[in-house]
Amino acid sequence: MNCMIARLIVVAGLMLALTTASPAQDYPTKQVRIVVPFAPGGLNDLVGRAIATHLTDRFGRQVIAENRAGAGGVVGTELVANSPKDGHVLLIVSIAHAVNPWLYKLPYDPKKSLAPIASVLSSENVLAVNNEVPVKTVKEFIALAKKKPGEIKYASGGVGGSLHLAMELFKVTVGINLVHIPFKGAGPGVIDVIGGHTQAINGTISTLSPHIRSGKLRALAVTGSKRSAALPGVPTFAEAGVSGYSAGNWIGLAAPAGTPASVIAKLQSEIVAMQKAPAFEKMLRDHGSDALRLNAAEFGAFMDKELAKWGRVVKEAGIKAQ
Repeated sequence: MNCMIARLIVVAGLMLALTTASPAQDYPTKQVRIVVPFAPGGLNDLVGRAIATHLTDRFGRQVIAENRAGAGGVVGTELVANSPKDGHVLLIVSIAHAVNPWLYKLPYDPKKSLAPIASVLSSENVLAVNNEVPVKTVKEFIALAKKKPGEIKYASGGVGGSLHLAMELFKVTVGINLVHIPFKGAGPGVIDVIGGHTQAINGTISTLSPHIRSGKLRALAVTGSKRSAALPGVPTFAEAGVSGYSAGNWIGLAAPAGTPASVIAKLQSEIVAMQKAPAFEKMLRDHGSDALRLNAAEFGAFMDKELAKWGRVVKEAGIKAQ
């Protein structure tokens, strides 16, 4: 009798172990989709495809990047927020995630609908001007703007985008009045500044550096805490005399809230591995970006701070969605 009871205890223990096994042990069990909530071709898209390639190689199952653009990233984010909580539908998140709550009535909760997995990179901006603008430093630009309030025009890739907000934060920080001219994408905005119709742009280093090196634009300062390897001769805003100003994009990976912690941890470890890969490091250098290594908890806290930061900028600048 005692022997039978012992056997039953062993069987029960085995069954309990099987039912409580980490979901990550078998993950993924099918194709994984990484939703990029923007159109193809941008940095968000490149990162999504890089992660998909890396995970496909590591998991032995197909992982695809899927573009679901619309409403500044809201459409794709809503799709993921409402997806099964099993790690098979993931989301590329960026600065837009911290801005959209202040511009749109969202069909999801920006803090509660997603589970952060890990940050991937940070991408800084550079303030540049048309060559006809009679300034060579940030301080000279500020002095000119204060001398001619409301006369200097700057271009961006659209209302509420990272380029728009970077310049609005700069305006608030130094107390100047510039006129915003939005375009449908950064490319047309850059062309307009080169042509002299608008005078300035606060754009990504990867977009502006070729035009700066060719002499078509004049760089004044980069927004990061250190100089960019792509533009080593350009000072930071702090070096240029403007302290407390930091702007630029960031990109990370998230899943639907409620995704098992073990799956989050497995994906997080793969992001770290990808960041160390030579091919990914080269992609970062080519696009004037740096690896941003934050785990799930740290990334969540970072996004909360970004939400508060850009909420203040949107309110103070009076930005409205168009």
